[in-house]
Amino acid sequence: MPYDMIALTMFASMMLMLMTGQRVFAAIGFVSVFASLSLWGTGGGEIAFSAAMKLMGWYPLLTLPMFVFMGYILSESRLADDLYRMFHVWFGPVRGGLAIGTIGLMVLISAMNGLSVAGMAIGATIALPELLRRNYDKVMVTGVIQAGASLGILVPPSVVLVLYAMIARQPVGELWLAGVVPGLMMAAMFVLYIVVRCRLQPHLGPVLPPEERGTVTLREKLRLLGAGILPLAIFAAMMVPFVNGWTSLVESSAIGALTALAAAILKRRLTRAVFETTVRNTLGISCMFMWIILAALCFGAVFDGLGAVRVIEDVLVGELGLGPWEILILMQLSYLIMGTFLDDTAMLVIVAPLYVPLVGELGFDLIWYGVLYTITCQIAYMTPPFGYNLFLMRAMAPPEISLIDIYRSIIPFVGVMLLALALVTAYPEIALWLPHYVYGK
Repeated sequence: MPYDMIALTMFASMMLMLMTGQRVFAAIGFVSVFASLSLWGTGGGEIAFSAAMKLMGWYPLLTLPMFVFMGYILSESRLADDLYRMFHVWFGPVRGGLAIGTIGLMVLISAMNGLSVAGMAIGATIALPELLRRNYDKVMVTGVIQAGASLGILVPPSVVLVLYAMIARQPVGELWLAGVVPGLMMAAMFVLYIVVRCRLQPHLGPVLPPEERGTVTLREKLRLLGAGILPLAIFAAMMVPFVNGWTSLVESSAIGALTALAAAILKRRLTRAVFETTVRNTLGISCMFMWIILAALCFGAVFDGLGAVRVIEDVLVGELGLGPWEILILMQLSYLIMGTFLDDTAMLVIVAPLYVPLVGELGFDLIWYGVLYTITCQIAYMTPPFGYNLFLMRAMAPPEISLIDIYRSIIPFVGVMLLALALVTAYPEIALWLPHYVYGK
């Protein structure tokens, strides 16, 4: 059998196994090891062993448990409650103000966490009940929480960008900085949409009643404003030394984890139950990521041995005569399709061995492409019928919010995100300006 057909069979087998509900690392790893043993005999088993040794040798991999621990300690200790109270007080008098505050909350949670799942959990348990109790439109606010939670994989310290950096061999610091401006731009576009929508339809986001506003003193407002300084202080304590070259990435991640732990202690929120839950979740998530990366490395090694990347390039460029931008758009469309039934990590490890080398061959910047990939994953996360965030929202939402409501809620926000994706695609400097400025390129 020709090597290109073997590669196609491997890819189809892996997708079939994933569609049957198998774990991502198990499906990818099984196909990889089976293919290597079938092609090269017992010597093919060295591929998996070499991938494991390469994984253990990746020093930046130590950042993953640090960031996951930081996010969970802040989430489990309920420090986000103070943040939402701050936005509630300061934005309450504005039409749609609590929805705007929810987006602000999500941005700050993203800067502390790096995972969209944690942002979704916080938004659904803290913000959603308050918004519904104050007669906000259930369809709009459901979309607000899903859109805001998606920022967690773009705003640093994004765990997904760390994984992309490892697979694409790109500097994590540059990728983080590349995600800052697009992430804030997208958050601003969400806010603009909410403002315009609530101005045109005031009943969607009513202001707080005067009697409720009058019960909060200026001193209380200023005290709550300090709650917003906490995540910024944690973020600054972690990022400033790293950007200035005073610490390595691993050292900065340790600073972030210790700072978050210290904040929970100072706020007297660190109980035995909180610490135990945080450690258990950190261990589970970190091990899952390591198994997935190990499977991805093995899969990529087999694909490289088959020359699959060169075959795809010859087909797209040679036989079909597609230009670089046409190929890039096809890649993005494939992410959107896969995102209907796969999460962001699975999409990355499945197609990164194919797409990342091809993107480099076509002359595109891999830092910029990492941001495009992340934004496309955000969109795919929220796209019916099987968007990952849709079902997370359904599991956490109260009974009065149906799955149809959830589907309807994300339509305008997906439109906003597609516009943001088009802007970053057309103007790469939106993503590249900050890393170029900081690193003097």
